[in-house]
Amino acid sequence: MPAWPPAKVLEGQYVRLEPLTLNHAPGLLAAADPETFRYMIWTPEPWGVDGFEKYVQLRQEGGVPFAVMLKESGEVVGSSSFLEPREEHKAVEIGHTWYGEKHRGTVVNPEAKLLLMSYAFDELGCVRLQLKCDDRNERSKAGILKLGAQPEGVFRNQMIMSDGHLRRTAYFSVISSEWEQVRAGLVERIERFSYDQGPASASGQ
Repeated sequence: MPAWPPAKVLEGQYVRLEPLTLNHAPGLLAAADPETFRYMIWTPEPWGVDGFEKYVQLRQEGGVPFAVMLKESGEVVGSSSFLEPREEHKAVEIGHTWYGEKHRGTVVNPEAKLLLMSYAFDELGCVRLQLKCDDRNERSKAGILKLGAQPEGVFRNQMIMSDGHLRRTAYFSVISSEWEQVRAGLVERIERFSYDQGPASASGQ
């Protein structure tokens, strides 16, 4: 059975999302640092091209992953995925999102999220889009709230991390009736960026 959502290239003004392949492994390695994966479920091991190739394969098995790239230069700056698809309920999650340090707090995240959410709501007809993160990850929680997602609570001991930590997972969502307002907020953030000097001066996640 074909994957749902179907993988496809998503392109905006500043970023381009390509279905993740082994060819992206060197670019992911160049963009990342070990701290990037502190709260992540999947971590590249060993740290190197071989480890990132294994990481790509794990991501392909666990969802519909994308490489996030700067449109102008083609530089890989991070990754994001569709996870936990429920086609019969028109629901999907955006998750395992990360960016290289110099691209955090720039236009990259709002435009990547706009592309993924537009695909989910406008093309696939989703009625629910879920996001979640480790409850310890304050930066991710703040970024998700800034997108306009609504908090839904925390699942206690939701999973056991590789280091044995019992993870509390914070859940958020955007539903179809909220999408137009969320879209408007993301578009406004991206338009504000166009008056700035460059990605480093754009507002945060």
